Amino acid sequence: MIHTPDARRGTAHGTVYGALLNDRATQARMAAQFGEAPYKAPPQAPVLYIKPRNTHAGDGVAVPLPRTPGVVRVDATLGLVIGRTAWQVTPDEAMSHVSGYVIASDLTLPHDNYYRPAIRQRCRDQFCPMSAVLAAPSGFKVDEAMLDVQIRDARGHVSANWRRGFADLVRSAPRLLSDVSAFMTLRPGDVLLLGPGEGSPEAHAGDTVQISVPGLGQLRHTLVDEEIAEGARA
Repeated sequence: MIHTPDARRGTAHGTVYGALLNDRATQARMAAQFGEAPYKAPPQAPVLYIKPRNTHAGDGVAVPLPRTPGVVRVDATLGLVIGRTAWQVTPDEAMSHVSGYVIASDLTLPHDNYYRPAIRQRCRDQFCPMSAVLAAPSGFKVDEAMLDVQIRDARGHVSANWRRGFADLVRSAPRLLSDVSAFMTLRPGDVLLLGPGEGSPEAHAGDTVQISVPGLGQLRHTLVDEEIAEGARA
């Protein structure tokens, strides 16, 4: 079955993969931890996770947040949308397999364990709002792009302004796509998230999250108390 992006829903109909530990500052911060058993060295291959279908959501969604712990980390990032099948592609070939980008709010309950899949923290319902599939303007380069996150509380006050770039990735966008395609096939509609940046901001129920990439587009969503959201659905 061929999956195709659906910009009307703001999501892609393939599998969404994320890359952990793809930020140099994060790897540097965790260097001592990587030296401990059982690994005793930084990872040599991409460390991937999946955002399953239940996490996918579009622009403007109200994301339910559990009261415990009552906080979520906003791992805002860019995603590469695969336009044609990628299998064992070189870095020079990689971006020709990309049909567009999504801006993603890769939400997770805060945690520090990179050695086990963080299913409970990362895979909650609607924990991956994504923009519509965006076509890059002429001259757009991922490694020169900047991503801005602004979080406002229920009163409209700015509680966080955070900015990240993509020049200090452990694996650049073409290198990451190449390395992942070395051992698995990526198909049209799949999304490969470039991974969290160091120091991602946190948000709470009642907050509004806006993520923008100048020259590309933006994504906006809110966070709501999970129990209140469930009561409204009952």
